[in-house]
Amino acid sequence: MSVVARNIGVEIGGRVLLRDVGLTARAGEVTAIVGPNGSGKTTLMRVLTGELVPDAGQVTLGGQPVGPGHAAQMATRRGVLPQASHLAFSFTVDEVVRIGQLAGLAAGDPGLGARALAAVGLAGFGPRRYQALSGGEQQRVQLARVLCQVWQPMRAGAANWLFLDEPVASLDIGHQLGIMQVARDYADGGGGVITVMHDLNLTAMFADRVMLLAGGAVMAEGTPGEVLCDEVLSAAYGCRLRLNTPPLGAVPYLLPQAAGAVG
Repeated sequence: MSVVARNIGVEIGGRVLLRDVGLTARAGEVTAIVGPNGSGKTTLMRVLTGELVPDAGQVTLGGQPVGPGHAAQMATRRGVLPQASHLAFSFTVDEVVRIGQLAGLAAGDPGLGARALAAVGLAGFGPRRYQALSGGEQQRVQLARVLCQVWQPMRAGAANWLFLDEPVASLDIGHQLGIMQVARDYADGGGGVITVMHDLNLTAMFADRVMLLAGGAVMAEGTPGEVLCDEVLSAAYGCRLRLNTPPLGAVPYLLPQAAGAVG
């Protein structure tokens, strides 16, 4: 099962946000969407999840069209973690996580919420008030909610999907690694993961495929080793970047002191 986007175009207020963007994400892989601020990453994620109807092109999940009219049908196959989540009422953590569970197929599993919270490093947080948590803790509660919705990476021989928009943006390094490992394990279990990322080092460590957006268009697509290279990244981000490779590994990494402003 794959998520396929073809010839996606989005224009809002006379500004072109996406231009002829295509993407194929496969089950069993972590697909990362990267690029500078304003490159169209979140817009593309909104199109992929059916929140935003593109002006051109189409998205399918497992061959079925994705769009606002198919939200209920897709809820049992894919969970979506937005860039930011705002709750107006004083819910407990358990209640927030339960929202995701009720949207999926495991509403009758009484222990699922606790297992999902433990998976994101929040064991025992269930009775706490969501609004009393830190921003990073709230982000992890939201991920637990999404996991409850599609807990099993595979169902009836078909893959379930996680769509994660900047899942580690407000987290410390330890929790960043933990959350990315959750995504990695989900893909290794046969599910599909599409995630918007800013951290290129984490992208290199955990992604199977990388799409680099710049100016609303695809600048490069391929494995981390193919996309994360000096010339491509320097052009996309508008500064001089030099990738490094550890002597005993093949995963490239960036260091701040290796970067420089374009002069």
